[in-house]
Amino acid sequence: MTNGQPEVWSLGEGQAPEELDKPIETPPLSTLLIEKPQSATVSVAKGGDVSFIAKVEAKDLLRKPNIKWFKGKWMDLASKTGKHLQLKETFDRFTKIHTFEMHIIKAKDSYAGNYRCEVTYKDKFDSCSFDLEVKESGQGSQNIDIRSAFKRRNWTRKSVGQLYVSPISTAREPKQQEDTPEVDVWEILRNARPDEYEKIAFTYGITDLRGLLRRMKKIPKEEKKSEAFAKKLEPAYQVDKGGKIRLVVDLADPTVDLKWYKNGQEIRPSPKYIFEHKGTQRILVINNCNLNDDAAYAVAAGDDKCSTELFVKELPVKIVKGIEPVKTTVNERIELECEVSEEGAQIKWMKNGVEVPTGVRSRYRVKCEGAKHFLVIDDASRDDTGIYSIMATGGTSEAHVQVDLKPLKVYQDLQDMTVMLGQPIKLHCEIYPGNVPGRWYRNGQLIQPSDRINIIHRNKIARVHRLEIESCSLHDAGDYTFVPEGYSQSLSAKVHIIDPPRVHLEGLNFPDNTVTIVAGNKLRLEIPISGEPAPRVVWMKGERVILETGHRVRAETYGDQTSLTIDVTEREDTGNYKIVLQNEAGEATASLKVKVVDIPDPPEAPLVPVVGGDWCSMTWDPPKYDGGSIILGYFIERKKKQSSRWMRLNFDLIKETIFEPKKMIEGVPYEVRVFAVNAIGVSKPSEPSKAFTPLAVTSEPTMLVVEDVTDTTVTVKWRPPETIGAAGLDGYLVEYCVEGTDDWIVSNSELTEKTKYTITDLSPGCKITVRVKAINAAGASAPRTLQHYILVKEVIEPPKIRVPRHLKQTYTRRVGETVNLVVPFMGKPRPKVSWLKEGKNVDPNVSIRNTECDSIIFIRKAERSHSGKYEMTVQVENHQDTAIIDIQIVDLPQPPQSVTIEDVWGGNVALVWTPPKDSGNAPITGYTIQKADKKTMEWYTCIEHYHRNCITITELVVGNEYFFRIFAENMCGPSETATQTKKSAVIVKEGLQLKMQGFEDHNFKEAPKFTQPLINTFAIAGYNTTLNCSVRANPRPKVIWMKNKIAIIDDPRYRMFSNQGVCTLEIRKPSPYDGGMYTCKAINDLGEAQVECKLEVKVITQ
Repeated sequence: MTNGQPEVWSLGEGQAPEELDKPIETPPLSTLLIEKPQSATVSVAKGGDVSFIAKVEAKDLLRKPNIKWFKGKWMDLASKTGKHLQLKETFDRFTKIHTFEMHIIKAKDSYAGNYRCEVTYKDKFDSCSFDLEVKESGQGSQNIDIRSAFKRRNWTRKSVGQLYVSPISTAREPKQQEDTPEVDVWEILRNARPDEYEKIAFTYGITDLRGLLRRMKKIPKEEKKSEAFAKKLEPAYQVDKGGKIRLVVDLADPTVDLKWYKNGQEIRPSPKYIFEHKGTQRILVINNCNLNDDAAYAVAAGDDKCSTELFVKELPVKIVKGIEPVKTTVNERIELECEVSEEGAQIKWMKNGVEVPTGVRSRYRVKCEGAKHFLVIDDASRDDTGIYSIMATGGTSEAHVQVDLKPLKVYQDLQDMTVMLGQPIKLHCEIYPGNVPGRWYRNGQLIQPSDRINIIHRNKIARVHRLEIESCSLHDAGDYTFVPEGYSQSLSAKVHIIDPPRVHLEGLNFPDNTVTIVAGNKLRLEIPISGEPAPRVVWMKGERVILETGHRVRAETYGDQTSLTIDVTEREDTGNYKIVLQNEAGEATASLKVKVVDIPDPPEAPLVPVVGGDWCSMTWDPPKYDGGSIILGYFIERKKKQSSRWMRLNFDLIKETIFEPKKMIEGVPYEVRVFAVNAIGVSKPSEPSKAFTPLAVTSEPTMLVVEDVTDTTVTVKWRPPETIGAAGLDGYLVEYCVEGTDDWIVSNSELTEKTKYTITDLSPGCKITVRVKAINAAGASAPRTLQHYILVKEVIEPPKIRVPRHLKQTYTRRVGETVNLVVPFMGKPRPKVSWLKEGKNVDPNVSIRNTECDSIIFIRKAERSHSGKYEMTVQVENHQDTAIIDIQIVDLPQPPQSVTIEDVWGGNVALVWTPPKDSGNAPITGYTIQKADKKTMEWYTCIEHYHRNCITITELVVGNEYFFRIFAENMCGPSETATQTKKSAVIVKEGLQLKMQGFEDHNFKEAPKFTQPLINTFAIAGYNTTLNCSVRANPRPKVIWMKNKIAIIDDPRYRMFSNQGVCTLEIRKPSPYDGGMYTCKAINDLGEAQVECKLEVKVITQ
């Protein structure tokens, strides 16, 4: 049900009401259905269940037949299965019967109608029809809403599984219900022709046309008189096939023109269609009716028209006389005869359920003589045995045909024989009767005579049959059979052909029967072999037999070849392999050599005997195993010891086992390794060599000169080599050679690190030459040799003092500083050095140290008493040299002796002072004058570096009272204290007299207090920035700047200023590292205060 209303089935065909009461013809007997659904009408109460069963025998069927259930002519019920309709199929394996069932559950009024069951299998077809009638309460059709009673319901997914009508007009239905409620469909149907019923039902959404026609039949007809026709055609006519029918109309006006139509096409007079006139009657006679005449006919008289339907009924063809069983022998003629009820009827001849072919080339002939039908087999054989049947539309008839062979006498049977390959084969037998021909078969295949095969049966009287094959082949072996025609007996023999085994290596193109393969690849040798019967094959390697069940190495034999398979070849697979073939005809052997080639083993670890500055020499031994192929060369790789990356040094193979790597970095440890290469590939690398470091000897020492010569010694000196290298410099080796010899004598047994050396234990008066070599880990450098021989004899050299340039002037130092003066001198032998100060001995606090070439005067902490002129004397025997060095020790000056106010006028004050008593042992370079207001007593500098002893201070403020002080300056700086005026200078307005009133001085002292705090700042990296704040305090506070709570002290990146209470911190070219919290802290005797800010340094990115 859909939306609570019963589902309606559609018939899908137009049918006159008169046809509904006609009984449905029983179909002819089926060749497939052994049990069909009940052909009688079945009545079931409304809401009840009913089942229909059809059975098909599968004895002669190879697969399941196809079955379809229909309602009416076209509605396939397979798509309507669900809760109201179920289709079921079962198969009984013992009886071999297919059972097909259709169950209708809770039948409704709309389920009534005609049903059909169709069964098909290949070219077979069978069907049967049956009716279903559902009982219901009788009500007049006049009170029924025809569109609601016979219209299908709205289709939704909830109605799936219910009996359902095709959704052709689903979308149109709601509109029909709303737009056409007043249409009288009954009246339309009454006035319509039967062939228009389907169109009207489709237009108005009526799908149960059969139910509608049943209802129309019960409605009393109201004859409507026609103006043109006194009597119209009947609604429908029926005629048997081959019969004649007369369609008669009675005209009201006989003069009107009349036209007959068939399916809308006008009918013309012909022998088949004859028009007759009898008074006012007009008659259409249709002769010899067939199925093409089953159509809708209409007659038009003027504007009036009437129509009818003609149904041509085809009578079933019945079998009057069935076919009879036949039993005969081979080569006889068989004729099957039957008689049917109608001449020229279409029938089918069947053999074992399969239609008999009747073509031109068929062994079967079919002929027809009136109602009699014949099936003729001219030359019967045993294959013609079976059940023959004839099928007509009204029944079937069948009979059994048995074809037997004729008896035969055998005087000499065929004999089994064994023949060597290539020898002739001769088979013969003797039978009676002798005139019976026969056929020869080999393994079931018919043998035809040819140039090689002769079949001999000389005449019809001879009883001997011969088969001769000139030169036999392997295909000639098998079972030979001689079958006499027409007899049930056959003669057979086996022919066995043997052939000695052979191994065919000549076609494999293996040079010297040697197979070469690369290790790791799969080897499969397929060797053709021959021999009959198939020889037994054995593969052997040495004394070991290779089995077919081997895992990696196995032998296989199939057909005419044998194979040796090695899945992954290894070096051990190299060797000679032997093939042994054996059969009853003999034995054969063959040998193959398998050579497995591989990449060579890695060479031995290379040796590095010689190492240079950027090169080395390496050697190695060839690999122990060359992989079965000649070594083509070697690849060399090297790497730094601390690295894991190897670098190839040669791209062309090296044939020799020696190589010199170059372009290495001096002082870096290296390792080298070697690869061997053959025709197969590259070996694994050898073990790395021991690490070695390329080191170069230094260049030769430079500037070798003789420094001193005595009676027994020679002192030479030199400078280090220009190029030392990564190996460094371990020391120097000094050698000398006496004139007249070629022997170089090593002077120093141990290397000397100094660039000066004295050769001792020399013979006085001899001449020698000297050379020096620089030694490091790489060895000795090239020697540096003196150009001339040296006479070993001491030479007197007058002394000479080489006073440095800065000591030729007065040497000035401050008190407390260190004085360290080096005065070099020359002379041989070693001069004597003496010092005097102002003609007196030098103060013991002055340290003097003399060497062979210089004298050092050292004062740890200079004092003013150390000032003076020092005289240095250098003496060698009677030769001497002197030099005077003036040393001045200076100190800060004392302040001026007295400062007085000379005069005051207007805003000007004249000051006069006397020079200090002690100038600090240095001339006074200037004075600094400062002033202070009596109220604040804060000192401000008026002028610096003033050279005179008197000055006039101007631009003083009227009404203020000032004090003045003066500092003395020399080259050491200003004096530590200043001399202050005892009296003050009062600046008054001219012409006025100031009366001083007594008052108490106000206490201006207070703890530090910041009047302007620090502000958080953003700075750009690389650009100077400043932090500013202001503080008020008395006395003047000490200001401390901190970054992240750490005081900033002596950092050149920061500059701090404090002026009139404004504190400034300048940060030069800040970086992100300079960001953070900055604090300014002010401290005096009354307290302290601090302010903070955050600095963020941003980096500008491109």
